[in-house]
Amino acid sequence: MFDGFEERHSRSSDSSVYAKIGGAGPPLLLIHGFPETHLMWREVAPKLASDFTIICVDLRGQGASGCPASDADHRPFSKRAMAAELVEVMKQLGFERFAVAGHDRGGRVAYRMALDHSQSVERLAVLDVIPIADAWRHADARLALSFWPWSLLSQPAPLPERLISASPEAVIDDAASQWGTRANCFPPAVRQAYADILRDPAHAHAICEEFRSAATLDREHDEADRRSGRKIGCPVLLLWDGQGALSKWYADQGGPIGIWQRWAADVRGKPMAGGHFFPEACPEATADELRKFFLGRA
Repeated sequence: MFDGFEERHSRSSDSSVYAKIGGAGPPLLLIHGFPETHLMWREVAPKLASDFTIICVDLRGQGASGCPASDADHRPFSKRAMAAELVEVMKQLGFERFAVAGHDRGGRVAYRMALDHSQSVERLAVLDVIPIADAWRHADARLALSFWPWSLLSQPAPLPERLISASPEAVIDDAASQWGTRANCFPPAVRQAYADILRDPAHAHAICEEFRSAATLDREHDEADRRSGRKIGCPVLLLWDGQGALSKWYADQGGPIGIWQRWAADVRGKPMAGGHFFPEACPEATADELRKFFLGRA
């Protein structure tokens, strides 16, 4: 995996970020979701490396990145803090401006980055997500039952940490089967790597802190932007699971495109095959869409 890519550990102001870097061309930052790590891009990244310098990171508290101490407000694991850390690291790597794509939780870090650091983000791709404030505003029994991490992992410590670290394979198995149309999208070695992160108490706590922030601070930050009218200024690509929640739940909001058009003036996108984890299930199609968009051809 990641042939020709190099490993990089970068210090940030309060932690460290692990990345795989490879390719040549303009910089493109790829951010993973839950319960994944940078490994989710293992087939997409090499396909893009002929056109871009690819930087695949582990989010703070996940993968091989650092697990900084949290606080009562969960602020160190807010999308604002996570986005700021990645902008800091990208500058250390020599990239003042760059494109960014994020899947799932990584998509939410990516759009926060585009809002808070508009001078840094040239283009933004968000994969199978809507903004946090919208997700909570329209939450109902479907979200509570289908995407249980939103409600379970945001509960006070240590209950969710103890649950996910006690049976990490069950979390991975459920995610792969319930949110994806292809149960084999996580090969055994990758599945084991994802489970190992959940098994570690420090990582489990960091992951839960990120979900707690999504239920509190992240919502507040989104709502403040909505009230002020602040929007994403760069072009936005939205890709989503054509058979999943985004295709079915938000028709009265204009679908996922309609929701994102309230956050950015320039939005385009399409549904994808392969379930929620379509970057892993259908890497060729995912890479093609990202390539066209980030080269300005779509």
